[in-house]
Amino acid sequence: MTARLLIGPLLRRVVGDRATVWVETSAPTLVRVEVDGGAAGTAPTFSAYGHHYALVVVDGLAPDTARAYRVLLDERPVWPPDGSPYPPPVIRTRAADDRAQPVELVFGSCREATPHSTRRTLPPDALDAYARRLMADPGLRPDLLVLLGDQVYADETSEGVRRALRRRRDAGHPGPADQVVAYEEYTALYLESWRDPEVRWLLATVPSVMIFDDHEIIDDWNTSASWRRDMSAQPWWRERITAGLASYWVYQHLGNLDPDELAADPVYGRVTAAVDATELLREFGYAVDQPGAGSPPGPAGAGGDVPDSDDVPRAYQWSFALDLGRTRLVVLDNRCSRVLTPGRRAMLPAAEWRWFVDQAHGDYDHLVVGSSLPWLMPPAIHHAEAWSERVADSRGPRRAAFAERVRREFDLEHWAAFGRSFDALAELFRRLGEGGPGAPGHRVGAGGAYAAPASISVLSGDVHHSYVARAELGTAMHTPVHQLTCSPIHNDVPAPLRPLMRLGWSRAVARVARGLAKAAGVPRPALRWTRVAGPYFGNAVATLRHAGPRAAVVIEGTTADGTLSDLTRVSLTSD
Repeated sequence: MTARLLIGPLLRRVVGDRATVWVETSAPTLVRVEVDGGAAGTAPTFSAYGHHYALVVVDGLAPDTARAYRVLLDERPVWPPDGSPYPPPVIRTRAADDRAQPVELVFGSCREATPHSTRRTLPPDALDAYARRLMADPGLRPDLLVLLGDQVYADETSEGVRRALRRRRDAGHPGPADQVVAYEEYTALYLESWRDPEVRWLLATVPSVMIFDDHEIIDDWNTSASWRRDMSAQPWWRERITAGLASYWVYQHLGNLDPDELAADPVYGRVTAAVDATELLREFGYAVDQPGAGSPPGPAGAGGDVPDSDDVPRAYQWSFALDLGRTRLVVLDNRCSRVLTPGRRAMLPAAEWRWFVDQAHGDYDHLVVGSSLPWLMPPAIHHAEAWSERVADSRGPRRAAFAERVRREFDLEHWAAFGRSFDALAELFRRLGEGGPGAPGHRVGAGGAYAAPASISVLSGDVHHSYVARAELGTAMHTPVHQLTCSPIHNDVPAPLRPLMRLGWSRAVARVARGLAKAAGVPRPALRWTRVAGPYFGNAVATLRHAGPRAAVVIEGTTADGTLSDLTRVSLTSD
Protein backbone atom coordinates (compact mmCIF):
# COMPACT_ATOMS: atom_id res chain seq x y z
CA MET A 1 0.00 0.00 0.00
CA THR A 2 1.37 3.44 -0.94
CA ALA A 3 1.51 5.65 2.13
CA ARG A 4 -0.13 9.07 2.09
CA LEU A 5 0.50 12.05 4.35
CA LEU A 6 -2.59 12.43 6.55
CA ILE A 7 -1.55 15.13 9.04
CA GLY A 8 1.49 17.38 9.04
CA PRO A 9 4.19 18.16 8.68
CA LEU A 10 4.31 19.85 12.09
CA LEU A 11 7.57 21.64 12.87
CA ARG A 12 7.92 21.14 16.60
CA ARG A 13 11.33 22.03 18.12
CA VAL A 14 14.29 23.86 16.57
CA VAL A 15 17.36 23.55 18.81
CA GLY A 16 20.77 24.67 17.52
CA ASP A 17 21.46 22.82 14.28
CA ARG A 18 18.63 20.31 14.77
CA ALA A 19 14.86 20.30 14.40
CA THR A 20 12.01 17.81 14.85
CA VAL A 21 9.19 17.32 12.32
CA TRP A 22 6.07 15.24 13.17
CA VAL A 23 3.77 13.50 10.67
CA GLU A 24 0.91 11.00 10.54
CA THR A 25 0.73 8.72 7.49
CA SER A 26 -1.84 6.29 6.13
CA ALA A 27 0.50 3.27 6.16
CA PRO A 28 3.95 2.24 7.43
CA THR A 29 6.66 4.11 5.53
CA LEU A 30 10.09 5.70 5.74
CA VAL A 31 9.78 9.45 6.32
CA ARG A 32 12.53 11.77 5.13
CA VAL A 33 12.79 15.53 5.59
CA GLU A 34 15.17 17.39 3.26
CA VAL A 35 16.10 21.04 3.82
CA ASP A 36 17.54 23.39 1.22
CA GLY A 37 21.26 23.60 1.90
CA GLY A 38 21.76 19.92 2.73
CA ALA A 39 20.29 19.32 6.21
CA ALA A 40 18.13 16.20 6.41
CA GLY A 41 16.69 13.51 8.66
CA THR A 42 14.99 10.14 8.28
CA ALA A 43 12.78 8.02 10.53
CA PRO A 44 10.55 4.97 10.04
CA THR A 45 6.96 5.28 11.23
CA PHE A 46 5.81 3.60 14.41
CA SER A 47 2.34 2.08 14.61
CA ALA A 48 -0.40 2.10 17.23
CA TYR A 49 -4.17 1.57 17.08
CA GLY A 50 -3.89 1.07 13.31
CA HIS A 51 -2.32 4.52 12.81
CA HIS A 52 1.22 5.41 11.75
CA TYR A 53 3.43 8.26 12.95
CA ALA A 54 6.99 9.55 12.76
CA LEU A 55 8.98 12.24 14.52
CA VAL A 56 11.97 13.02 12.31
CA VAL A 57 15.11 14.60 13.77
CA VAL A 58 16.71 16.88 11.16
CA ASP A 59 20.46 17.40 11.55
CA GLY A 60 22.93 19.84 10.01
CA LEU A 61 20.94 23.07 9.95
CA ALA A 62 22.98 26.21 9.37
CA PRO A 63 22.68 28.94 12.04
CA ASP A 64 20.71 32.12 11.44
CA THR A 65 18.99 30.90 8.27
CA ALA A 66 15.47 30.29 6.99
CA ARG A 67 15.40 27.36 4.56
CA ALA A 68 12.53 25.62 2.79
CA TYR A 69 12.06 21.89 3.39
CA ARG A 70 10.30 18.94 1.79
CA VAL A 71 8.75 15.73 3.17
CA LEU A 72 9.24 12.44 1.34
CA LEU A 73 7.56 9.08 2.02
CA ASP A 74 9.61 6.14 0.72
CA GLU A 75 11.58 8.66 -1.36
CA ARG A 76 8.40 10.11 -2.93
CA PRO A 77 7.92 13.88 -2.40
CA VAL A 78 4.55 14.46 -0.73
CA TRP A 79 4.85 17.92 0.85
CA PRO A 80 4.46 20.66 -0.16
CA PRO A 81 1.98 19.33 -2.74
CA ASP A 82 2.33 20.33 -6.37
CA GLY A 83 0.48 23.54 -7.15
CA SER A 84 0.10 24.57 -3.50
CA PRO A 85 -1.14 28.18 -3.18
CA TYR A 86 0.82 28.57 0.05
CA PRO A 87 4.51 29.44 0.54
CA PRO A 88 6.76 26.42 1.12
CA PRO A 89 7.29 25.36 4.74
CA VAL A 90 10.47 26.76 6.26
CA ILE A 91 12.79 25.91 9.15
CA ARG A 92 14.33 29.04 10.66
CA THR A 93 17.30 28.79 13.00
CA ARG A 94 18.59 31.32 15.49
CA ALA A 95 22.12 32.70 15.54
CA ALA A 96 24.86 30.45 16.88
CA ASP A 97 25.21 32.88 19.78
CA ASP A 98 21.65 34.11 20.25
CA ARG A 99 22.00 35.69 23.68
CA ALA A 100 21.49 39.21 22.26
CA GLN A 101 18.79 38.12 19.81
CA PRO A 102 15.18 39.10 20.63
CA VAL A 103 12.70 36.33 21.44
CA GLU A 104 9.05 36.26 20.31
CA LEU A 105 6.49 33.83 21.68
CA VAL A 106 2.99 33.72 20.22
CA PHE A 107 0.44 32.12 22.57
CA GLY A 108 -3.22 31.37 23.09
CA SER A 109 -5.64 28.56 23.91
CA CYS A 110 -9.08 27.11 23.30
CA ARG A 111 -9.45 26.42 19.59
CA GLU A 112 -12.49 24.64 18.26
CA ALA A 113 -11.86 23.33 14.76
CA THR A 114 -13.21 25.35 11.85
CA PRO A 115 -16.04 22.86 11.13
CA HIS A 116 -17.59 23.89 14.44
CA SER A 117 -18.62 27.13 12.78
CA THR A 118 -21.20 25.14 10.80
CA ARG A 119 -22.87 24.25 14.10
CA ARG A 120 -22.94 27.75 15.54
CA THR A 121 -21.65 31.11 14.45
CA LEU A 122 -18.15 31.83 15.72
CA PRO A 123 -15.95 34.84 15.01
CA PRO A 124 -13.02 34.20 12.63
CA ASP A 125 -10.29 31.82 13.80
CA ALA A 126 -7.35 33.80 15.20
CA LEU A 127 -4.79 31.17 14.12
CA ASP A 128 -6.11 31.30 10.56
CA ALA A 129 -5.79 35.08 10.64
CA TYR A 130 -2.28 34.90 12.09
CA ALA A 131 -1.21 32.39 9.42
CA ARG A 132 -2.45 34.64 6.62
CA ARG A 133 -0.45 37.54 8.04
CA LEU A 134 2.75 35.46 8.12
CA MET A 135 2.19 34.30 4.56
CA ALA A 136 2.07 37.93 3.49
CA ASP A 137 5.12 38.93 5.55
CA PRO A 138 7.40 36.00 6.50
CA GLY A 139 9.72 38.42 8.31
CA LEU A 140 7.17 38.50 11.16
CA ARG A 141 7.73 34.81 11.92
CA PRO A 142 8.02 34.25 15.72
CA ASP A 143 10.39 31.90 17.50
CA LEU A 144 7.72 29.67 19.00
CA LEU A 145 3.96 29.07 19.10
CA VAL A 146 2.82 28.14 22.62
CA LEU A 147 -0.61 26.46 22.67
CA LEU A 148 -1.97 26.41 26.21
CA GLY A 149 -4.75 23.86 26.13
CA ASP A 150 -7.99 22.76 24.52
CA GLN A 151 -6.26 22.13 21.18
CA VAL A 152 -9.11 19.65 20.59
CA TYR A 153 -12.50 19.23 22.27
CA ALA A 154 -13.34 15.64 23.14
CA ASP A 155 -16.63 16.64 24.74
CA GLU A 156 -17.84 19.33 22.31
CA THR A 157 -17.70 17.86 18.82
CA SER A 158 -18.59 19.11 15.34
CA GLU A 159 -21.47 17.75 13.31
CA GLY A 160 -19.07 15.76 11.13
CA VAL A 161 -17.51 14.05 14.15
CA ARG A 162 -20.93 13.43 15.68
CA ARG A 163 -22.07 11.67 12.51
CA ALA A 164 -19.08 9.36 12.76
CA LEU A 165 -19.78 8.80 16.45
CA ARG A 166 -23.39 7.84 15.75
CA ARG A 167 -22.20 5.20 13.28
CA ARG A 168 -19.77 3.81 15.86
CA ARG A 169 -22.38 3.81 18.65
CA ASP A 170 -24.83 2.02 16.35
CA ALA A 171 -22.10 -0.56 15.68
CA GLY A 172 -21.76 -1.26 19.40
CA HIS A 173 -18.88 0.99 20.47
CA PRO A 174 -19.90 2.38 23.91
CA GLY A 175 -19.86 5.99 24.97
CA PRO A 176 -21.86 9.22 24.97
CA ALA A 177 -23.51 9.93 21.63
CA ASP A 178 -21.75 13.24 21.05
CA GLN A 179 -18.38 12.76 22.81
CA VAL A 180 -15.29 10.82 21.79
CA VAL A 181 -14.15 7.86 23.88
CA ALA A 182 -11.87 5.56 21.87
CA TYR A 183 -8.43 6.32 20.42
CA GLU A 184 -9.86 6.00 16.90
CA GLU A 185 -12.37 8.71 17.73
CA TYR A 186 -9.63 10.98 19.08
CA THR A 187 -7.74 10.70 15.79
CA ALA A 188 -10.75 12.24 14.04
CA LEU A 189 -10.44 15.35 16.22
CA TYR A 190 -6.82 15.94 15.23
CA LEU A 191 -7.54 15.17 11.58
CA GLU A 192 -10.32 17.74 11.59
CA SER A 193 -8.36 20.42 13.45
CA TRP A 194 -4.88 20.16 11.96
CA ARG A 195 -5.90 19.78 8.31
CA ASP A 196 -7.37 23.30 8.29
CA PRO A 197 -5.26 24.67 5.36
CA GLU A 198 -4.01 27.87 7.01
CA VAL A 199 -3.34 26.20 10.36
CA ARG A 200 -1.62 23.29 8.62
CA TRP A 201 0.72 25.74 6.90
CA LEU A 202 1.34 27.62 10.16
CA LEU A 203 2.19 24.47 12.12
CA ALA A 204 4.56 23.39 9.34
CA THR A 205 6.45 26.69 9.46
CA VAL A 206 6.46 27.93 13.08
CA PRO A 207 7.90 25.68 15.85
CA SER A 208 5.29 24.81 18.47
CA VAL A 209 4.89 23.41 21.97
CA MET A 210 1.60 22.39 23.56
CA ILE A 211 0.03 21.44 26.88
CA PHE A 212 -3.43 20.03 27.54
CA ASP A 213 -6.24 21.61 29.49
CA ASP A 214 -9.50 19.90 30.39
CA HIS A 215 -11.29 19.55 27.05
CA GLU A 216 -8.64 17.22 25.64
CA ILE A 217 -10.28 14.81 28.10
CA ILE A 218 -13.52 16.31 29.45
CA ASP A 219 -14.76 19.58 30.93
CA ASP A 220 -13.45 20.22 34.47
CA TRP A 221 -11.07 17.24 34.32
CA ASN A 222 -9.71 16.43 37.80
CA THR A 223 -11.62 19.16 39.61
CA SER A 224 -11.64 17.22 42.88
CA ALA A 225 -11.35 13.78 44.45
CA SER A 226 -15.13 13.34 44.46
CA TRP A 227 -15.23 14.34 40.77
CA ARG A 228 -12.78 11.52 40.03
CA ARG A 229 -14.88 9.02 41.98
CA ASP A 230 -18.06 10.01 40.14
CA MET A 231 -16.38 9.95 36.73
CA SER A 232 -14.73 6.60 37.37
CA ALA A 233 -18.18 5.09 37.86
CA GLN A 234 -19.04 5.78 34.22
CA PRO A 235 -18.68 2.55 32.21
CA TRP A 236 -16.86 4.31 29.36
CA TRP A 237 -14.49 6.42 31.49
CA ARG A 238 -11.51 4.05 31.63
CA GLU A 239 -11.30 3.88 27.84
CA ARG A 240 -11.83 7.65 27.58
CA ILE A 241 -8.97 8.61 29.91
CA THR A 242 -6.68 5.90 28.52
CA ALA A 243 -7.25 6.92 24.89
CA GLY A 244 -7.19 10.62 25.68
CA LEU A 245 -3.78 10.51 27.35
CA ALA A 246 -2.31 8.05 24.85
CA SER A 247 -3.40 10.21 21.92
CA TYR A 248 -2.19 13.38 23.66
CA TRP A 249 1.25 11.77 24.08
CA VAL A 250 1.39 10.88 20.37
CA TYR A 251 -0.11 14.01 18.82
CA GLN A 252 0.98 16.77 21.20
CA HIS A 253 3.50 15.81 23.89
CA LEU A 254 6.14 14.03 21.80
CA GLY A 255 6.90 17.21 19.90
CA ASN A 256 7.54 19.12 23.14
CA LEU A 257 10.75 17.14 23.61
CA ASP A 258 14.01 18.25 22.06
CA PRO A 259 16.11 15.60 20.25
CA ASP A 260 18.15 14.72 23.34
CA GLU A 261 15.05 14.46 25.55
CA LEU A 262 13.38 12.35 22.89
CA ALA A 263 16.29 9.92 22.83
CA ALA A 264 16.15 9.63 26.63
CA ASP A 265 12.37 9.20 26.92
CA PRO A 266 11.72 5.58 27.95
CA VAL A 267 8.18 5.48 26.57
CA TYR A 268 9.32 6.73 23.16
CA GLY A 269 12.06 4.11 23.05
CA ARG A 270 9.63 1.27 23.77
CA VAL A 271 6.99 2.55 21.38
CA THR A 272 9.34 3.00 18.42
CA ALA A 273 10.89 -0.44 19.02
CA ALA A 274 7.52 -2.21 18.99
CA VAL A 275 5.97 -3.71 15.88
CA ASP A 276 2.59 -2.55 17.18
CA ALA A 277 2.59 -0.16 20.16
CA THR A 278 -1.17 -0.33 20.82
CA GLU A 279 -0.96 -2.28 24.07
CA LEU A 280 2.04 -0.27 25.27
CA LEU A 281 0.17 3.00 24.79
CA ARG A 282 -3.02 1.60 26.28
CA GLU A 283 -1.14 0.54 29.42
CA PHE A 284 0.69 3.88 29.50
CA GLY A 285 -2.50 5.92 29.13
CA TYR A 286 -4.11 4.10 32.03
CA ALA A 287 -1.02 4.13 34.30
CA VAL A 288 -0.27 7.82 33.88
CA ASP A 289 -3.75 8.74 35.13
CA GLN A 290 -3.35 6.87 38.41
CA PRO A 291 -2.83 9.15 41.43
CA GLY A 292 0.55 8.75 43.05
CA ALA A 293 1.30 9.21 46.71
CA GLY A 294 2.77 12.62 45.87
CA SER A 295 2.46 15.36 48.41
CA PRO A 296 1.75 19.01 47.66
CA PRO A 297 4.34 21.78 47.78
CA GLY A 298 5.70 22.68 51.17
CA PRO A 299 4.44 25.62 53.18
CA ALA A 300 4.27 28.93 51.35
CA GLY A 301 7.06 30.27 53.51
CA ALA A 302 9.37 27.70 51.95
CA GLY A 303 8.63 28.86 48.43
CA GLY A 304 7.68 25.32 47.50
CA ASP A 305 11.22 23.99 47.84
CA VAL A 306 10.73 21.99 51.05
CA PRO A 307 8.11 19.37 50.09
CA ASP A 308 6.75 16.81 52.48
CA SER A 309 8.97 13.75 52.85
CA ASP A 310 6.46 11.11 51.73
CA ASP A 311 6.54 12.24 48.11
CA VAL A 312 6.38 9.58 45.39
CA PRO A 313 6.76 10.72 41.75
CA ARG A 314 4.00 10.19 39.21
CA ALA A 315 4.42 7.66 36.41
CA TYR A 316 5.28 10.35 33.83
CA GLN A 317 5.96 14.06 33.75
CA TRP A 318 4.05 16.19 31.25
CA SER A 319 5.61 19.50 32.36
CA PHE A 320 8.61 20.61 30.31
CA ALA A 321 11.11 23.46 29.95
CA LEU A 322 13.24 25.04 27.24
CA ASP A 323 15.49 28.03 26.64
CA LEU A 324 15.37 30.49 23.74
CA GLY A 325 18.18 33.04 23.86
CA ARG A 326 17.96 34.64 27.30
CA THR A 327 14.36 33.49 27.86
CA ARG A 328 13.44 30.41 29.89
CA LEU A 329 10.01 28.87 29.29
CA VAL A 330 8.61 26.37 31.80
CA VAL A 331 5.24 24.84 30.86
CA LEU A 332 3.30 23.19 33.69
CA ASP A 333 0.80 20.36 33.75
CA ASN A 334 -2.23 21.89 35.47
CA ARG A 335 -4.48 18.86 35.05
CA CYS A 336 -3.22 15.28 35.03
CA SER A 337 -0.90 15.27 38.03
CA ARG A 338 -2.96 17.31 40.47
CA VAL A 339 -2.98 16.19 44.10
CA LEU A 340 -6.68 16.00 44.99
CA THR A 341 -6.56 14.69 48.56
CA PRO A 342 -8.83 16.98 50.63
CA GLY A 343 -6.74 19.27 52.80
CA ARG A 344 -3.64 18.56 50.70
CA ARG A 345 -4.71 19.72 47.26
CA ALA A 346 -1.94 20.90 44.93
CA MET A 347 -1.47 21.70 41.26
CA LEU A 348 1.66 19.51 41.11
CA PRO A 349 3.00 16.68 43.26
CA ALA A 350 6.05 17.60 45.30
CA ALA A 351 8.67 15.90 43.10
CA GLU A 352 7.43 17.80 40.07
CA TRP A 353 7.23 21.03 42.07
CA ARG A 354 10.87 20.59 43.03
CA TRP A 355 11.71 20.14 39.38
CA PHE A 356 9.84 23.37 38.59
CA VAL A 357 11.68 25.30 41.31
CA ASP A 358 14.98 24.01 39.92
CA GLN A 359 14.02 25.20 36.43
CA ALA A 360 13.12 28.62 37.82
CA HIS A 361 16.70 29.09 39.00
CA GLY A 362 19.45 29.50 36.45
CA ASP A 363 21.14 31.69 33.89
CA TYR A 364 18.46 33.63 32.02
CA ASP A 365 17.00 37.13 31.82
CA HIS A 366 13.27 36.45 31.45
CA LEU A 367 11.21 33.69 33.08
CA VAL A 368 8.00 32.61 31.35
CA VAL A 369 5.68 30.09 33.00
CA GLY A 370 3.10 28.41 30.77
CA SER A 371 0.02 27.51 32.82
CA SER A 372 -3.17 26.51 31.02
CA LEU A 373 -5.12 27.94 33.96
CA PRO A 374 -4.53 31.57 34.98
CA TRP A 375 -2.67 32.04 38.23
CA LEU A 376 -4.19 35.49 38.80
CA MET A 377 -7.94 35.49 38.17
CA PRO A 378 -10.38 38.38 38.58
CA PRO A 379 -10.25 38.99 42.36
CA ALA A 380 -13.91 38.21 43.05
CA ILE A 381 -13.56 34.84 41.32
CA HIS A 382 -10.31 34.17 43.17
CA HIS A 383 -11.98 34.67 46.55
CA ALA A 384 -14.95 32.49 45.52
CA GLU A 385 -12.58 29.67 44.55
CA ALA A 386 -10.64 29.98 47.80
CA TRP A 387 -13.95 29.84 49.70
CA SER A 388 -15.05 26.73 47.81
CA GLU A 389 -11.82 24.88 48.58
CA ARG A 390 -11.96 25.68 52.28
CA VAL A 391 -15.64 24.79 52.73
CA ALA A 392 -15.50 21.66 50.54
CA ASP A 393 -12.69 20.39 52.78
CA SER A 394 -14.62 21.14 55.98
CA ARG A 395 -15.89 18.47 58.36
CA GLY A 396 -19.53 19.48 58.07
CA PRO A 397 -20.88 17.08 55.43
CA ARG A 398 -23.75 19.30 54.29
CA ARG A 399 -21.56 22.39 53.95
CA ALA A 400 -18.87 20.38 52.19
CA ALA A 401 -21.37 18.85 49.76
CA PHE A 402 -22.82 22.28 49.00
CA ALA A 403 -19.38 23.78 48.33
CA GLU A 404 -18.49 20.84 46.08
CA ARG A 405 -21.66 21.37 44.05
CA VAL A 406 -20.82 25.07 43.70
CA ARG A 407 -17.23 24.24 42.74
CA ARG A 408 -18.35 21.94 39.93
CA GLU A 409 -21.25 24.04 38.72
CA PHE A 410 -19.19 27.22 38.36
CA ASP A 411 -15.81 25.69 37.40
CA LEU A 412 -14.04 26.93 40.55
CA GLU A 413 -10.84 24.97 39.97
CA HIS A 414 -8.05 27.40 39.10
CA TRP A 415 -4.94 28.12 41.19
CA ALA A 416 -7.00 29.85 43.88
CA ALA A 417 -8.83 26.55 44.47
CA PHE A 418 -5.42 24.98 45.17
CA GLY A 419 -4.43 27.53 47.79
CA ARG A 420 -1.12 25.97 48.86
CA SER A 421 0.09 25.99 45.26
CA PHE A 422 -1.13 29.55 44.68
CA ASP A 423 0.80 30.76 47.71
CA ALA A 424 3.89 28.71 46.87
CA LEU A 425 4.03 30.17 43.36
CA ALA A 426 3.72 33.70 44.74
CA GLU A 427 6.53 33.01 47.21
CA LEU A 428 8.76 31.54 44.51
CA PHE A 429 8.26 34.63 42.34
CA ARG A 430 8.89 36.92 45.30
CA ARG A 431 12.18 35.24 46.14
CA LEU A 432 13.31 35.27 42.51
CA GLY A 433 12.29 38.89 42.08
CA GLU A 434 14.10 40.13 45.17
CA GLY A 435 17.35 38.64 43.83
CA GLY A 436 20.72 39.95 44.90
CA PRO A 437 23.57 38.30 46.83
CA GLY A 438 22.32 36.55 49.93
CA ALA A 439 18.64 36.86 49.02
CA PRO A 440 16.61 33.72 49.83
CA GLY A 441 15.79 33.08 46.19
CA HIS A 442 19.03 34.23 44.61
CA ARG A 443 20.17 32.68 41.35
CA VAL A 444 23.32 32.90 39.31
CA GLY A 445 22.99 35.35 36.44
CA ALA A 446 25.17 36.12 33.41
CA GLY A 447 28.86 36.38 34.22
CA GLY A 448 28.37 34.78 37.63
CA ALA A 449 26.68 37.82 39.20
CA TYR A 450 23.56 37.42 41.28
CA ALA A 451 20.59 39.04 39.63
CA ALA A 452 16.82 39.08 39.67
CA PRO A 453 15.09 38.27 36.37
CA ALA A 454 14.26 41.21 34.13
CA SER A 455 10.66 39.95 33.97
CA ILE A 456 8.42 37.07 35.04
CA SER A 457 5.30 36.32 32.98
CA VAL A 458 2.62 33.66 33.45
CA LEU A 459 0.97 32.75 30.12
CA SER A 460 -2.52 31.25 30.39
CA GLY A 461 -5.80 30.62 28.60
CA ASP A 462 -8.95 28.65 29.55
CA VAL A 463 -11.28 31.46 30.62
CA HIS A 464 -12.46 32.67 27.16
CA HIS A 465 -11.42 36.25 27.68
CA SER A 466 -8.07 38.03 27.57
CA TYR A 467 -6.41 40.37 30.04
CA VAL A 468 -3.13 41.55 31.56
CA ALA A 469 -2.70 41.78 35.34
CA ARG A 470 0.30 42.84 37.42
CA ALA A 471 1.23 41.20 40.72
CA GLU A 472 2.31 43.34 43.67
CA LEU A 473 4.71 41.24 45.74
CA GLY A 474 6.37 43.84 47.94
CA THR A 475 8.65 46.84 47.79
CA ALA A 476 11.83 44.72 47.71
CA MET A 477 10.93 43.30 44.28
CA HIS A 478 13.24 44.13 41.40
CA THR A 479 11.25 42.06 38.88
CA PRO A 480 7.85 42.88 37.40
CA VAL A 481 5.49 39.88 37.52
CA HIS A 482 2.50 39.69 35.16
CA GLN A 483 -0.38 37.39 34.35
CA LEU A 484 -0.91 37.33 30.56
CA THR A 485 -4.15 35.57 29.61
CA CYS A 486 -5.21 35.04 25.99
CA SER A 487 -8.31 32.97 25.24
CA PRO A 488 -9.99 31.82 23.06
CA ILE A 489 -8.29 31.30 19.71
CA HIS A 490 -11.54 30.06 18.17
CA ASN A 491 -14.51 29.81 20.51
CA ASP A 492 -16.81 32.27 22.24
CA VAL A 493 -18.44 33.42 25.45
CA PRO A 494 -22.23 33.77 25.46
CA ALA A 495 -23.07 37.47 25.53
CA PRO A 496 -25.08 37.27 28.82
CA LEU A 497 -21.99 35.96 30.65
CA ARG A 498 -19.69 38.80 29.64
CA PRO A 499 -21.02 41.34 32.19
CA LEU A 500 -20.61 38.70 34.92
CA MET A 501 -16.97 38.19 33.94
CA ARG A 502 -16.39 41.94 34.02
CA LEU A 503 -17.93 42.04 37.49
CA GLY A 504 -15.17 39.71 38.65
CA TRP A 505 -12.83 42.72 38.49
CA SER A 506 -15.20 44.96 40.48
CA ARG A 507 -13.74 46.07 43.80
CA ALA A 508 -17.15 46.06 45.43
CA VAL A 509 -17.92 42.51 44.31
CA ALA A 510 -14.42 41.41 45.30
CA ARG A 511 -14.98 42.78 48.82
CA VAL A 512 -18.17 40.72 49.15
CA ALA A 513 -16.43 37.58 47.90
CA ARG A 514 -13.48 38.21 50.20
CA GLY A 515 -15.91 38.52 53.11
CA LEU A 516 -17.29 35.06 52.35
CA ALA A 517 -13.80 33.60 52.11
CA LYS A 518 -12.76 35.28 55.37
CA ALA A 519 -15.83 33.92 57.14
CA ALA A 520 -14.81 30.42 56.01
CA GLY A 521 -11.36 30.91 57.52
CA VAL A 522 -9.40 31.65 54.33
CA PRO A 523 -6.44 33.96 55.07
CA ARG A 524 -5.94 37.05 52.97
CA PRO A 525 -3.85 36.37 49.82
CA ALA A 526 -0.14 36.98 50.24
CA LEU A 527 -0.17 39.45 47.35
CA ARG A 528 -2.33 41.98 45.55
CA TRP A 529 -2.83 42.23 41.82
CA THR A 530 -4.28 44.85 39.55
CA ARG A 531 -5.76 44.70 36.08
CA VAL A 532 -3.58 46.49 33.52
CA ALA A 533 -5.62 45.76 30.36
CA GLY A 534 -8.84 44.00 29.47
CA PRO A 535 -10.96 42.03 29.80
CA TYR A 536 -11.34 41.51 26.05
CA PHE A 537 -13.82 39.12 24.52
CA GLY A 538 -13.56 37.43 21.15
CA ASN A 539 -10.99 35.31 19.37
CA ALA A 540 -7.40 36.43 19.91
CA VAL A 541 -3.71 35.61 19.86
CA ALA A 542 -0.98 37.29 21.88
CA THR A 543 2.72 37.92 21.30
CA LEU A 544 5.25 38.22 24.12
CA ARG A 545 8.50 39.88 23.01
CA HIS A 546 11.79 40.02 24.91
CA ALA A 547 14.60 42.30 23.71
CA GLY A 548 17.49 42.69 26.12
CA PRO A 549 16.00 43.58 29.53
CA ARG A 550 12.72 44.76 28.00
CA ALA A 551 9.48 42.78 27.75
CA ALA A 552 6.20 43.70 26.05
CA VAL A 553 2.98 41.94 25.12
CA VAL A 554 0.50 42.56 22.32
CA ILE A 555 -2.99 40.99 22.31
CA GLU A 556 -4.75 41.00 18.93
CA GLY A 557 -8.34 40.08 18.18
CA THR A 558 -9.96 38.98 14.95
CA THR A 559 -12.16 41.35 12.98
CA ALA A 560 -15.22 40.50 10.91
CA ASP A 561 -13.10 40.32 7.75
CA GLY A 562 -10.75 37.72 9.27
CA THR A 563 -7.77 39.98 9.99
CA LEU A 564 -6.10 40.83 13.30
CA SER A 565 -6.39 44.15 15.10
CA ASP A 566 -4.66 45.35 18.28
CA LEU A 567 -6.66 45.02 21.48
CA THR A 568 -3.83 46.23 23.69
CA ARG A 569 -0.06 46.76 23.79
CA VAL A 570 1.55 46.70 27.21
CA SER A 571 5.17 47.30 28.19
CA LEU A 572 5.91 44.85 31.01
CA THR A 573 9.20 46.44 32.07
CA SER A 574 10.24 50.02 32.70
CA ASP A 575 12.26 51.49 29.83
